[in-house]
Amino acid sequence: MTATPPAPTAAPTPRNHGGSLARSQRSLGDPGLEYPLWPPLPRGCPRTRTALTDFPLEVDYAYEDTPADLFDAPVRGGLERWAPLLPPLEAPGLGEGATPLLSFGDGVWIKDESQNPTWSHKDRLNRVTVGAAVHEGAPGIAVASSGNHGASAAAYAARAGLRCVVLASAGAPPAVVSFLRAYGAVVLPVPAADRWPLLNEITDRLGFHPVSNLTRTHTGHPFGAEGYKTIAYEIHAELGVPAAVFVPSGYAELLFGVWKGFAELRRLGVTDRVPRMFGCEPAAGGPLAEAVRTGTPAAVVPVGPTDAYAIDCAAGGHRGVRAVLDSRGAALLVTDAELTGAQRALAGQGLWAELSAAAGLAGLRQRLAAGEEFDGPVVCVSTSGGFKDRGVGETSLAPVTPEWDAVSRVLKEAGIG
Repeated sequence: MTATPPAPTAAPTPRNHGGSLARSQRSLGDPGLEYPLWPPLPRGCPRTRTALTDFPLEVDYAYEDTPADLFDAPVRGGLERWAPLLPPLEAPGLGEGATPLLSFGDGVWIKDESQNPTWSHKDRLNRVTVGAAVHEGAPGIAVASSGNHGASAAAYAARAGLRCVVLASAGAPPAVVSFLRAYGAVVLPVPAADRWPLLNEITDRLGFHPVSNLTRTHTGHPFGAEGYKTIAYEIHAELGVPAAVFVPSGYAELLFGVWKGFAELRRLGVTDRVPRMFGCEPAAGGPLAEAVRTGTPAAVVPVGPTDAYAIDCAAGGHRGVRAVLDSRGAALLVTDAELTGAQRALAGQGLWAELSAAAGLAGLRQRLAAGEEFDGPVVCVSTSGGFKDRGVGETSLAPVTPEWDAVSRVLKEAGIG
């Protein structure tokens, strides 16, 4: 039986240790509804839920107490750097964050999240969500994922001394399955339609803390997107406020988190604006694009075949809609051909990105080809490394005769010599 969620309250939760100014959870369905900070409510706001939409919660802070010099100190690895504007960091970290912002030429910059400890942006999310599991005294965490999220959750659970159960699809790339098991995670390959009902059962029956979605439209863990805010803080520290940020989007948690980080900088008077936010989804689905197009809080769409398995989500969430509309951005649909072209362009400058991770650059190239211009620098977030793609490691090398005639033929075919 699911526990009854606490009633809304306007009274702030007492200040938390570790320097966190987090004080409550606030409904994105009705900003006037607040809940205590503990326990986190991954099923969203119970009082604004409709038959079609689950509204997420976000964390609210005592912004008036933000240290005046918070954004002055140098950026360094570990989310402790931003502790006042994060939920309590009650699990040990792995040095996440402080990823490079690399020039791609012509005013375009790549935020390379593959440089995180498990080679994806998900490390920022799991640092804070696993901390919530530690605070709650949970025996472990549970996650539905066949890629980056599961691998990251398993690593942070291991670091915190917690068990981890990952509900994956049978088609998960073998390299990712090996990655998960290396951290001691229990991997259960089940059909996609059964993953979320099973996740609810593991949560309710075993007391495991859920760090991924439990609802029809996406709500996710209310602490998760808070970790993504730090990407905005880091971009601002190096570049100021860009004209636009292009973000690969599945559930659009990352999109929301980056937007919220810039919105907080504006709220605190550090900046006077936020960048335009562009969520970039596979054209085979696109729940964010559908919600923006129809003017609905969130959408569920059928998903066709795509190799961008990490972001081929049928269910969207309200967070992404909020980020796009507030920033005057857009939700973009990119084809697998556009994704492949962007992936090759990144590799041409030394960045091996997962196909899904190239969606931000694919979206930017699409807008530039349509004639759009940006008044200032543009950042594309590249979310993860290329070894997580399907098919990686399946091609073996044919031997080449170590004689000059044979070698020169190979070189000439590659345009060398």
